[in-house]
Amino acid sequence: MSGGQLYDTIGAAYTATRRTDARIAAQIWAVLGDARTVLNVGAGTGSYEPPDRDVTAVEPSATMRAQRPAGAAPCIAASAESLPFEDQSFDAAMALATIDHWEDPIAGLRELRRVARRVVVFTHDASDPDRFWLTRDYLPEHAALWTGRPPLSELAAAIAARAEPVRIPWNCTDGFYEAYWRRPDAYLDEHIRRGMSVWSRVGPAAEQRAVRALRADLASGRWAERNRDLLGLDEAAFCSCLLIA
Repeated sequence: MSGGQLYDTIGAAYTATRRTDARIAAQIWAVLGDARTVLNVGAGTGSYEPPDRDVTAVEPSATMRAQRPAGAAPCIAASAESLPFEDQSFDAAMALATIDHWEDPIAGLRELRRVARRVVVFTHDASDPDRFWLTRDYLPEHAALWTGRPPLSELAAAIAARAEPVRIPWNCTDGFYEAYWRRPDAYLDEHIRRGMSVWSRVGPAAEQRAVRALRADLASGRWAERNRDLLGLDEAAFCSCLLIA
């Protein structure tokens, strides 16, 4: 299933749990530098689009496009691998939490590089699945989703990018996969899980097994014992990162 098809299926309530976190936005917007024209590829409902720049959005899912708020940047239906723009049309292109859904991420990244002078990508480094407790202890199927996909090093090499870790605040307002690292009870909430594509991708059996195990470990205190080093942190870095070219 392509990314557009997936979000046509699961994206109807996406805006309820997925919204811009100001601290992560500040990091993304800072590396956009002085770019005035910005292309947002896989734009979804418009999170993280800088309000003080001229933004053009690309989103293949009609369900997601329909949820863009009034006054949001103009959005066209297209895929990352075939962007309908001339070479160097934009000062910068960004792609946030989307390249894992692209059919050909290398081709998509090269398209971003073609149409923009600067590229900023928010993605996931799957090289060490034990880095995040939810994958390590409850959902090993998450790591399997990356089998056969280009590793971060290959993605970076495709556009001569450097990688920069993204530190996630403990009270992150954007409900992506790692957002609740210090609030594990949130992963028991089906409404919150529906805002994370990973659960649809691993399937209901893996999801319910993970939820049952986490609920039991929270009740017994085992989760707190395993992760006591996280409990006093205000922010932490796991697998989320930026590729900057």
